[in-house]
Amino acid sequence: MSRILVIVMIVITAALIVAGTAPTREKERTTSPEGTVQAFYGRVKSDDYRGAYSLIASASNVDLNTVYHDIAGRDGSLKTLSRLWRSEARVIAQHGNEAVVRASLEWATAVGTLHENKDLRLVSDNGGWQIVWPKHHEANLPPQVIPVNYLRWDIVHPDSEENEWGAQNAESPHVRITSMNAVEREGKVIILGELVNEDTVPGYVDVQGILLGKDGEQLGEETSFDKISHVLLPKEITPFRIDFDGVHLNQVKKVTLNPTSILVPASADPVIGVLHQQLEKTDSGHTVLKGELMNQSGELVNIPQVLATYYDNSGHVIWISDGYVDQALRPQISVPFAVSVNDDIAPNVHSYRVVVNHYSMDRPSA
Repeated sequence: MSRILVIVMIVITAALIVAGTAPTREKERTTSPEGTVQAFYGRVKSDDYRGAYSLIASASNVDLNTVYHDIAGRDGSLKTLSRLWRSEARVIAQHGNEAVVRASLEWATAVGTLHENKDLRLVSDNGGWQIVWPKHHEANLPPQVIPVNYLRWDIVHPDSEENEWGAQNAESPHVRITSMNAVEREGKVIILGELVNEDTVPGYVDVQGILLGKDGEQLGEETSFDKISHVLLPKEITPFRIDFDGVHLNQVKKVTLNPTSILVPASADPVIGVLHQQLEKTDSGHTVLKGELMNQSGELVNIPQVLATYYDNSGHVIWISDGYVDQALRPQISVPFAVSVNDDIAPNVHSYRVVVNHYSMDRPSA
């Protein structure tokens, strides 16, 4: 019994020590600008948004609900379906009681890792640092009428098939691969190319790639997954990219590409314009393609994906990059985008073309 009592007392004592030192450790973390930012995103990571809000300066004049949506997204955007996985903070400027800290964030999503850099201004008060939360001035357009004059294709099913997606028993739209280029990057073989819908009806398309070795053995079998515009309207062209991890180009003797298509309902709306696109150098010297997306329709686009195709001076596809925009596209409001270009590719880029996949909650992607 005495041994049990001793053990219980040790556990209680340890718990009291932890309880007594925990506030001190938290205070120490928030006595530096980067410590405050790390503490802030540590609480975000554990879904403690009220705790994170406590590290925001009252002078920010912002409520908890606004901070939550600024971080976790709104309008069914990609951010609303993501979770903070990793955060790093570093001071990029500090003068007296003010500092600017860059938070490098990685969000886990269903489509891969989403990277975000956020510069936060902090102020010091009595030795403790707090975040001055930035205010976002979103455009609020007045009510307006947007004419609906887009093309639309519907499929009429027999009663027994009305629950099926697409037309399983109809002739598939005629599609054709117009170009293909095999390259090796980052220890893997990547197949780049373009595909056109030559038909008069829309189709859901995909490309399967098979690599064969010098002795006829299969080295890999992959599909384009999300590196393609799956729903193609008549005469539309999409880039496609297929990655084969762990395969080197000198191992490959033959590449087989199998495009597939199925007749699906589709429409030419929403129309998403790509504005002010240009190649730029970042502060770290890397090349990115930047621009703005404008939702020219009257409906909300929850998750936009940018697909960029780069060509050399002979018109050959030399690279395809993509990126998901973490904001929803509200009607008639532009949103910035940026996708990276490999440093060894950038000097050979003569021209480029950008297409946008869009995913909406109330209807399939296009």
